[in-house]
Amino acid sequence: MTAFAKIPATIVTGFLGAGKTTMIRHLLENANGRRIALVINEFGDIGVDGDILKSCGVEACGEDDIIELANGCICCTVADDFLPAIETLLKRADRLDHIIIETSGLALPKPLLKAFDWPEVRARLTVDGVIAVVDAAAVADGRFAEDAQALAARRADPSLDHDNPLEEVYEDQILCADIVVLNKTDLLRPSDAARVAVEVRKAARGATKVIAAQEGRVDIEIALGLKAGAEDDVAARPSHHDAEEGHDHDDFASFVLDVPALADAGSFIEKLAAVARSHDVLRIKGFLDVAGKPMRLLAQGVGARFRSQFDRPWGAAETRRGRLVVIGRKGLDRGAIEAALR
Repeated sequence: MTAFAKIPATIVTGFLGAGKTTMIRHLLENANGRRIALVINEFGDIGVDGDILKSCGVEACGEDDIIELANGCICCTVADDFLPAIETLLKRADRLDHIIIETSGLALPKPLLKAFDWPEVRARLTVDGVIAVVDAAAVADGRFAEDAQALAARRADPSLDHDNPLEEVYEDQILCADIVVLNKTDLLRPSDAARVAVEVRKAARGATKVIAAQEGRVDIEIALGLKAGAEDDVAARPSHHDAEEGHDHDDFASFVLDVPALADAGSFIEKLAAVARSHDVLRIKGFLDVAGKPMRLLAQGVGARFRSQFDRPWGAAETRRGRLVVIGRKGLDRGAIEAALR
């Protein structure tokens, strides 16, 4: 790569809890000497994903290589957030080999892709590819298509309005992708995984590759070597929002839950799963303080599916504090959820 070559950038999109951060961590762990910088965007006030990546201890990406854009949606704040972040990375004295941009789970990738056509960005960067990470188990459960007949009718008649905002975001993310990573296939029976793969291929553009993965393990030579030049191909990537000036998230809501030190983390995780199920919560993630344990507990839930692990020791000067971000549809009953977990 010459000093005048454009820096390749990869946009990683995917719905809440699909496994974007897990995949990015895997790529960093297999960077093979590449100098990679990250722009991480989250929906909610807690920078969980950025914190997970900062604590991974991978030399290819240190804390100075991560720019976090929290409490918003990068597709709505391109000029205010994305461009300054890119300018910061381009001013660095050292030469970056690649930039990975992780959108929030509710972001539409196409407005971000359009920003790469701006002269000040196009002159220095090229979009190596757009990767959409899909939670195979969520698709199998019908999370994004509640009514199969209504879905078929809308596809047959594009003039019909969507009545499922989850489906709308999910489809926009897939339609913009060069590769769809069908993640968490290990949670499904082989027959269900095959059925979901067929469904995703039908939803994607014809040229889009669909690859199965577990725990976000994707070959870095595939993920970061597409050479798609996607900024030159924006018109071929349809979106439900093409006729709109902007995109808002009025269909979704989030809040932060402060959690005191826990004596029994297992029972609390079970309670979280029960609350998520009864209130149709889309995503819960954050860090918990378990009394008597030197490490913090990372808890993540997609719907009622939860997993937790101790990810790193609490810092000597760090305040031990349990905090979770809760994300759901509009009308999420914060009071009832807090009362159930109190």
